[in-house]
Amino acid sequence: MAVIALKCPDIEVVVVDISEPRITAWNSDHLPIYEPGLDDVVKQCRGKNLFFSTDVEKQVSEADIVFVSVNTPTKTQGLGAGKAADLTYWESAARMIADVSKSSKIVVEKSTVPVKTAEAIEKILTHNSKGINFQILSNPEFLAEGTAIQDLFNPDRVLIGGRDTPDGQKAIETLKQVYAHWVPVERIICTNLWSAELSKLAANAFLAQRISSVNAMSALCEATGADVTQVSHAVGKDTRIGPKFLNASVGFGGSCFQKDILNLVYICECNGLPEVANYWKQVIQVNDYQKTRFANRVVSSMFNTVSGKKIAVLGFAFKKDTGDTREAPAIDVCNSLVNDKAKLSIYDPQVAEEQIKRDLSMANRAAITEQVSVVSDVYEATKDAHGICILTEWDEFKSLDFQKIFDNMQKPAFVFDGRNVVDMQKLREIGFIVYSIGKPLDSWLKDMPAVA
Repeated sequence: MAVIALKCPDIEVVVVDISEPRITAWNSDHLPIYEPGLDDVVKQCRGKNLFFSTDVEKQVSEADIVFVSVNTPTKTQGLGAGKAADLTYWESAARMIADVSKSSKIVVEKSTVPVKTAEAIEKILTHNSKGINFQILSNPEFLAEGTAIQDLFNPDRVLIGGRDTPDGQKAIETLKQVYAHWVPVERIICTNLWSAELSKLAANAFLAQRISSVNAMSALCEATGADVTQVSHAVGKDTRIGPKFLNASVGFGGSCFQKDILNLVYICECNGLPEVANYWKQVIQVNDYQKTRFANRVVSSMFNTVSGKKIAVLGFAFKKDTGDTREAPAIDVCNSLVNDKAKLSIYDPQVAEEQIKRDLSMANRAAITEQVSVVSDVYEATKDAHGICILTEWDEFKSLDFQKIFDNMQKPAFVFDGRNVVDMQKLREIGFIVYSIGKPLDSWLKDMPAVA
């Protein structure tokens, strides 16, 4: 919304939320989320044509276009638990829009939603319309955290789905004109509602599948002595495949991939397509396997016990340049090490201590309190540690003084690189025993195989 305000100075954009602390933060100098470039965009527009308000009903009633960006988490209980999307927030938003509207509106799905959500929302709005014309559009968001502002400035495509009726086409054209302020018209794709909704789930599923594919290969590389970086480079040179999303790692995370694939699995099952559902389930299973494999490798390499040992965890966010920890691989790896009685010292440049402890304590509050400390300095985290786990690819980890770190660690000193960010050869020359995902194993690790 901030980028729309920046690129469309003639349009007034109001972001509303029922959370007062959140809106207060958006109106302050300390925005509630970290995203490179976002501060500048907000500060350029705020108070001119970009506003943040808790007066939800007033702003919605006055709007011509309403973007709905509420949370759609995976259901935790009831029908479809563990797979289906929970549309509680979406439904209550739709009912509120119907209640307060006095004029025709275009209602835009921005949240990632299951296919056919638009139809359900349409029913709620039309049955409560009091003669008002509501047009529902699907306009899924394809930005990536960490590069969101650039992704919005220069998108691969903008996708708008709507009804194939005169009013539906008019609504599509209205939204298209908003994006046309800065996006070349040939990059604005218009489809029917269902294609737009499914395209978002499909895009995330395909991206996650690439990560699971290369991670599956990383296990085979370790077993055979191949180097996954070299394999990825060779495979990515094929123009039919391309190089993106072929970096082996400890696993994917974030708010979308797992949730959207589970949602896709549920939709496939509901439509009598168990073989398709099982295909997509495997993407999640390989991701879980990769996290387990990494944690097992840490324990098995250190004489099959980490009990009482200090392990430094560098990085907790699910990827660099964001403070987001949703579904971060670090959560599962850290919980696994805590269960094995390790003492963790965690450093992340953007994730607050409260967030880290909240994410971990969902599994074992007492153990987390006793065994986990969060520090604000890498060298403090690694001092007297037996091993280091790199779980986020922050750029600063590439230029650390590893000689200084080695000198202050217990020996033998281990580095477990879950993101392939360090120079393995240099670290081995210093004296570290290094494990990098998908890279040839040194003799120490070969003698102590990890059993997943």
